[in-house]
Amino acid sequence: MRDFFLSRIRSFKHAFSGLAYVSRTQKNAWIHTLATISVILMAIWLQTTPTDFAILIITIGTVWTAEFINTSLEAVVDLASPEKHPLAKVGKDVGAAAVLIAAISSIIIGLIILGPALVGKLGL
Repeated sequence: MRDFFLSRIRSFKHAFSGLAYVSRTQKNAWIHTLATISVILMAIWLQTTPTDFAILIITIGTVWTAEFINTSLEAVVDLASPEKHPLAKVGKDVGAAAVLIAAISSIIIGLIILGPALVGKLGL
């Protein structure tokens, strides 16, 4: 049982190491951080329903997940193919496209959930 808990602790250390790596090396992570904070603060200010807030959190998590998977994919591609290769480019481009799709979807969801309340709050 002790080994089980020690291995879980190591797993968390690895996960936090990955979190630190992305935060330290990926410029888009800073954009995601600013967007995350902005959306959460706006949702609180607009007093969104718990369901809408949960949808926003899931959406934010999806964008972050896509960014982390893309970063790991880029690292693995660089390891497997240090020299330029057309298939390496495809892998990296498709990973970046996944982040783009998640980000565009999150903007649309944010506008659907926060837009009407924001318009009402600002009296537009």
